[in-house]
Amino acid sequence: MKFIISLLSTPAVLLGVVACIGLILQKKSVTEIFTGASKTLIGFLVFGIGASAMTGSLQNFNKLFQYGFGITGVIASPEAATALAQSTYGFEVSLTLILGFILNLVFARITRFKNIFFTTGHSLFFSCVLVLIMQAHGFSSTVTILVAATILGFMSAALPQFCQPFMRDMTGGDEQAIGHFNMIGYGLSGYLGRIFSKHKEETTESIEFPKWLSIFRDFLMGLSIVMLLLFYVATIKAGQTFTQELAGSQHWLVFPLVQAFTFVAGMSILMTGVRMFLAEITAAFVVISEKYIPGSRPALDVPTVFPYAPNAVILGFISAYTAGLLAIVVMVSFPSVFPVVIIPAAHICFFSGGTAAVFGNSSGGWRGALLGSFVAGLLLAFLPTILYPVYGTLGIEGATFPNIDYNVVGTTLHKILQLIKPI
Repeated sequence: MKFIISLLSTPAVLLGVVACIGLILQKKSVTEIFTGASKTLIGFLVFGIGASAMTGSLQNFNKLFQYGFGITGVIASPEAATALAQSTYGFEVSLTLILGFILNLVFARITRFKNIFFTTGHSLFFSCVLVLIMQAHGFSSTVTILVAATILGFMSAALPQFCQPFMRDMTGGDEQAIGHFNMIGYGLSGYLGRIFSKHKEETTESIEFPKWLSIFRDFLMGLSIVMLLLFYVATIKAGQTFTQELAGSQHWLVFPLVQAFTFVAGMSILMTGVRMFLAEITAAFVVISEKYIPGSRPALDVPTVFPYAPNAVILGFISAYTAGLLAIVVMVSFPSVFPVVIIPAAHICFFSGGTAAVFGNSSGGWRGALLGSFVAGLLLAFLPTILYPVYGTLGIEGATFPNIDYNVVGTTLHKILQLIKPI
């Protein structure tokens, strides 16, 4: 019995078992079942290797940043934050993810919210947020998993509905939903765009952008540029003596170069692992939803809306990143109000700010795109400051979850739990 409990308490094995069940339901061959389950297990282990590399790099960045600027700098990256959390709470997060998938299907079956959330990487990050908040308030693993999975399942079905009026305008139908946990921000951007509804026809597609900005479409290249800048700024500010102590035998100016690319390499490994272990699980839930939930529609990742306004994506990235940089100035200026400084991640601003702009553009042209993405950028920067101290009670420091939905739902949960079981 101890062997079975230990086996199923290992997140990689647990996800492999779930993938195995899903493949059996799809009536796959024995070879396909073994291959799929093995890929899932291996994928989660690969995820852990990438997480370890990122964690080490982040720790060095934080030391440089804190020593140089005398403040705590936090990377706004859900991948990095998940990497920090998964080693301690991997079991709870895995079960929350699986049960949340199932409850998404249940809520889609019994409510008017017929959205099946297929951006499973975001479900993983949201699982992490909810588990960390529950654990910070001292709840048992069982209660944590049940509450977190219920919230995840319901939000996965309900939140895409907020964006659906604008999805209908863009796609000309109701067969597809957006599935990306910034949906409160995207819907808000659409509604803000309506302020400029008289200028709706003046869209972003009449704007010409420099071709070099397209480098940020490549996730790893954009991340590399930003991490190099961040590491060298922190290194120069910290000075040669302190940096050399961290670098050991490595030259102090080579150290930030290696650390920046180590972080990016870790991110690449981590995302490869995520794709491996989520692919089989997602396929199982696709089969189940198609068979048992009539009238359901897939909630898909943000690149599915990019073709409707490609220029809006570039404008949204610039606008959201500018908002993030302005937020840094505000946070540094008021350290008593903001004990940490949230550093915007380029890939988050590109995908989230860009998508917000697409929604704003659909209702208010380029003006709506600009306003909607700028507001989204501010929310991505300021909202995480509320929950960061909560994660800190569990030793999760140096990175945080910037996405708007995580923080709106997470902060609401935290405030409610404060009344029941204060930290």
